[in-house]
Amino acid sequence: MAAIDMKALLEAGVHFGHRTQKWDPRMKPYIFTERNGIHIIDLQQTAKSLEDGYNRVREAVAKGGTILFVGTKRQAQETIEAEAQRAGMPYVTVRWLGGMLTNWQTMRQRITELDRLDRQRLEPQATGLTKKELLTDSRTAEKLEERFGGIRNMTRVPDMLFVVDVNREETAVREANILGIPVLGLVDTNCNPSVIDHVIPSNDDAIRAIKLMVAYIADAVIEGKALRSDKQEGEVEKPAANARRRKADAPTEELSDEELLGAATLAKVAEEQAKEEAEVAAKAAKEAEKAAKAAEAAEAAKAAEEAASEEGGETAEAAEAESASEEEEN
Repeated sequence: MAAIDMKALLEAGVHFGHRTQKWDPRMKPYIFTERNGIHIIDLQQTAKSLEDGYNRVREAVAKGGTILFVGTKRQAQETIEAEAQRAGMPYVTVRWLGGMLTNWQTMRQRITELDRLDRQRLEPQATGLTKKELLTDSRTAEKLEERFGGIRNMTRVPDMLFVVDVNREETAVREANILGIPVLGLVDTNCNPSVIDHVIPSNDDAIRAIKLMVAYIADAVIEGKALRSDKQEGEVEKPAANARRRKADAPTEELSDEELLGAATLAKVAEEQAKEEAEVAAKAAKEAEKAAKAAEAAEAAKAAEEAASEEGGETAEAAEAESASEEEEN
């Protein structure tokens, strides 16, 4: 199967990792190089992993599986919701509630309560409740909708999780691991890749990168549904989602810093480096000033000691002279 366009990955900034000080050493196999203090992700591996992930998702959905999209960080919320809805899959974009998978029956009860409150809002007069009670139930329904709206049509635990930022979605990943649910995820250079089943090395902070990667996985879901439908109907038809994938166009020449990082990123890195250098210079100046003051104080103390010594000598000589004078008089 053709991989995603390498140029599209570059333009979306998928290759940008975190600053080298923040990396997780377990991501070393997925790092191509380091430029200006920033780790650069190997896009060849990203393209291959994304292609493999696409196939896994497509096959799971073709067999009737459900993929739960998870992305609660601000940069991912809108994209996760939009693409999951486009693919017709459940999603979580607000805070992950502990036990959402491992205590699914309780979560399902809350969703059932949400359905009941929604029906109640359609026919408030038939309930016989007061306005105050209806208002309280309405507020409860709003809170439940915010927490469970994305999974209210999910009747059982999912067959696979797709997460953006495995560090942030640590609880979701842990629950999936406990239940043996495969996890597919975007993994940045500051994350631990060993906690999930299928690693897609990628920038998980840039909105453009998240949009590109999540849309690709949503396409896999759509194609999987089409395959399942075609199989049921006895027809094989190429889905429109294939149009989004293009042949990989890997660069044959080494890219310059500006091509790899972008002018804006280089400027930001230069600004941070200048700031760090200024802080180091200021600290050195402060230490030099402190040392100068200490040296000056030491010299002053030494001078005072010498003066005291001289004064003591003069006093002793005067005493001896006075003693000699007294002896002569006697």
